[in-house]
Amino acid sequence: MIRSIIKCLLFSWMIVIAFHSSLFAQKRPKPRIIISTDIGGTDPDDNQSMIHLMMYSDLFQIEGLISSPFGKGRKKDLLDMIDLYEKDFPKLKKYNSKLMKPDALRAVCKQGETESAPYLGYRKSSEGSDWIIKCAKKKSNQPLWVLVWGGLEDLAQALHDAPEIKSKIRVFWIGGPNKKWSINAYSYIVEHHPNLWMIESNATYRGWFMEDENAPANMHDAAYYENFIKSRGIMGADFINYYKGYIKMGDTPSLAFLMKGNANNPSNESWGGTYTPITHSSRHIFERNTTKADSFPAYGVVEWRFKGPNISIPADSSCFSLEIQKQEWPGYYLGNGVYGVRYSSKKPEVSSYIIHSKIKELDGQKGEYTSTAPWPGKPNKDDYKLGKHWYGDLPNPEYFLDGQQGAKTISKHRKAYLSDWAKRWEWLK
Repeated sequence: MIRSIIKCLLFSWMIVIAFHSSLFAQKRPKPRIIISTDIGGTDPDDNQSMIHLMMYSDLFQIEGLISSPFGKGRKKDLLDMIDLYEKDFPKLKKYNSKLMKPDALRAVCKQGETESAPYLGYRKSSEGSDWIIKCAKKKSNQPLWVLVWGGLEDLAQALHDAPEIKSKIRVFWIGGPNKKWSINAYSYIVEHHPNLWMIESNATYRGWFMEDENAPANMHDAAYYENFIKSRGIMGADFINYYKGYIKMGDTPSLAFLMKGNANNPSNESWGGTYTPITHSSRHIFERNTTKADSFPAYGVVEWRFKGPNISIPADSSCFSLEIQKQEWPGYYLGNGVYGVRYSSKKPEVSSYIIHSKIKELDGQKGEYTSTAPWPGKPNKDDYKLGKHWYGDLPNPEYFLDGQQGAKTISKHRKAYLSDWAKRWEWLK
C-alpha cells in the first residue's frame, strides 16, 4: 500500500515537472536577430546559408537582413533568394505555419555599406547601419543578436554613430577570410569597443563543412544534395548552383549557435561551436620590412609602417597598396611622413608581399612573414586589450581539424544538424 502511494506521488511529480518544463519551453522567446551578409559577392556560400535561414525562420525574430561588403553583392541578391522561398512557401507552411512570410522578410531587407572601411575604420552611415541602431534601441527584455556573415563595416558604423547600443547587442562574426577584407573596421571595433559582447569565429566555423572521421557516408561531399535536397522544391533546384550542391554554408554556424546550445555561455557545446573567453586580440606593428623570421598569429592584425615624404592628401585616401598572393590591400598616409597598411592572414602561412605606389620611396619595397597557430597567441605590447565578453576559437590541439583551430567543436555535430535540416527538406519533396 505504502509503495503504491509513493509510486503515485512520484508519478504526479513527474507530470508536474514535465508540465512546467513544457510551459517554460513554450514561453522561451525567439532570439532577435539581424543578419549582415555579403551575399552576391565573391563567395556563394551565403546563398546556401540564406536558404537554410528561411527554412528555419520560425525559430527567430528576424529584424533585419542587411547587404554588406565585401564584393558586388547588393540588397537585390537578398530579394532574389526570398523570391525562391516564396515559390516554396505554400508547401512549407502546410508543415509549419510559423515560418516567416516572404513579404515580412522583404520588409526588413536593407542596403548596407558597399565599400570597405578606410584606415579610420568607418566612413558614413548607411541604411544598414541605421537599421542596426534602430533595432538595437527597441524596448526588449532580450538582446539583439547581430550575426555578421561578411564585413564589419555596418556594425562599425553603427557603433561609431550610437555607441550606447553596445550594451544591447551581441555579435557573432564569421571572421577568417572576412577579417582580411574588413581589417580596418575590425581594428576600429576592437580598439574603441573592447567591451562589446562578441564571438569571433575565425576557424571554428569551418567545422560546418569540413568532415571528420565520423562523417556519415550518406551526407559526404555531394551525397547530401543527392539524398536530401535534389528534387525538393524551387530552392532545392537552385541549391545546385552553389558549389555544385556541396554543403559549404560557412556562415550558418552563427545561426546554429542560437538553435542548439546555451547562447548565454559560448563555452558550452552548441551546433555553432564552442568558444573560449580571450583577453587580447593579436596585433603586431612593424616599422620596417619583415622577413620569414618575423612571425605573428594567423587571424591577428599585422600593420606595416613605412617612412616616406610629407605629402598633402585628403584624410583616409589610399596612396599605395600591399600585394600578397595576387591580392591587394589599400595603404594610407598617416601623417608626419608615415604610411601604414593593415593585413590579416586567413590561415597559418609563410608568404611574401610587395608595395605598389606612385611614391618612389614606397614603390617596390618587399618582405616576407610567417603566420602561426593558435590564435590569438601569446600577449605582446601591440595587442588590443579586450573586455570580459569577447570569445575566440579554442586553442586546444585536440579540437583542430586539418589545421583549422576549433573546427572539431562543430564537425562532431554534423550528423545531428544535417539530419534535422533533412526533415525540413522532406516538406518540399
